[in-house]
This record gives sequence, C-alpha cells and structure tokens, in this order.
Amino acid sequence: MYLSLIIPAFREAERIGPSLDTINTYLSSANYLSEVLVCDDGSPDNTVEVVKKHFLSLQSSNVSYRLIELGVNQGKGAAVKAGMLEAKGEIRIFTDADLSTPIYEVEKIFAVFEKGDFDVVIGSRALDGGALVKVHQPWYREAMGKFFNFLVQIFVLRGIKDTQCGFKGFRAEAAEKIFAEQKVLGFSFDVDILYIAQKLGYKIKEIAIEWYNDERTTVGAVSDSSKMFFELLRIRKLHQ
Repeated sequence: MYLSLIIPAFREAERIGPSLDTINTYLSSANYLSEVLVCDDGSPDNTVEVVKKHFLSLQSSNVSYRLIELGVNQGKGAAVKAGMLEAKGEIRIFTDADLSTPIYEVEKIFAVFEKGDFDVVIGSRALDGGALVKVHQPWYREAMGKFFNFLVQIFVLRGIKDTQCGFKGFRAEAAEKIFAEQKVLGFSFDVDILYIAQKLGYKIKEIAIEWYNDERTTVGAVSDSSKMFFELLRIRKLHQ
C-alpha cells in the first residue's frame, strides 16, 4: 500500500459525497495502491450514513475504503490521529473533507518524499506570497490566522509559515511515532504534531499548495479561535 488518505469528518453530510467521488476518480487512475479512511468525529448529522452509502457506489481495483467512527465528538485532531494510526500506507496524508486543497496536490508531497530528504511534508498557503490561494478566506479569518501563526512562532516553534493548512503528509514510521505522542485533539493539533516532529528530529518540508476557501467551513471564527489559543499555550507543558 503506497498511499493512505485520511479525511477527518464532522457534520460533513452535504460535502463528503462529492469529495469522495472526486478522490475515487483521481486515485482509480493512479499506478499505485491506495486507501481512503474517513474518520467521523461523532457527527450529529447523518455523515456516517452518507459515507457508508457512498462507499457502496465506489468501485476501483486499486483503491479501498474504510470508515472509522469515533462515536463521540473529540476534536479534529482525534479524528486525524485515529486515521493515521489505523492507516497502512507508506505515505499517509490527511486532507479536509471539502477538498480545499485539490486531490492532485498529493503529487507535490510524493515528489518531496521521493527525494528521500524529508519525513514530514506540509502544505502552505503562505509561501510564494500566497499566489496559489485561488479563493481567499474573509479578511478577518486571514488576519486571525496570521496572528495565530505569530503566536505559534513565539510560544511553540519557529520556521513554519503556515501550521494550520489541512493538508499534511508523513512517512509511515514518522506518522506512527508522532501521532502516538499527540496530546492535543482540538484545532491546534497541527501545531502539536509539528512540535512533536521537531522534538523527535524529523525533517519537515513546507510546500506551496493550491487552495480554495469553502465558505461552509465548520470552524467558528471566534469560539474555535479562542480554544486554539488556549490549546497552544498548553503544548510545551504537555510534552515536558
């Protein structure tokens, strides 16, 4: 198994079906074996039922599908962690259910790994002056994101311009060790896993990726941002 694609899902009944169709079309034409793991974080809507029904309609000789149900809502980080530790692929990538980063951008991650120098490859909306951001977030969300990353640089880790892009890839060995130590399960989990990766000595590469904002985001601009800030302050202490 070459690729494991992990999709954390929470209240994604409307978006997950078309995304799975797009992923299936792309991966079915690839020359490698892959698996898609949808990890439902206790969705209160019918996300699970939609995923199960959609899986029955997807047919491919080189793509397999799995649903992981957390049962109760624990946070996006919990869903990604479950998928990463259940995955079988040599390369494990998580992506958002709305495919804000198009599925074909996995090729950029593959290209970096094939050179053999890095263990973790993360998508970034901040490189190249944000030229590959095709549809921007509202100005206040972008401003809040930049401020959050400023705090990341001060309190947790330096050198990464965009920690929050939901498109990150890991070699299997790195994924198993990093996510086994993950402590933060909320929206700041990205910072937590990157902090752990640096702590364990893994080499991280940040790459510019194509990105499209989806206005139907399930992330609250104020409520979730405040939670992320307090999670951020806990990260170093959690790993002492």
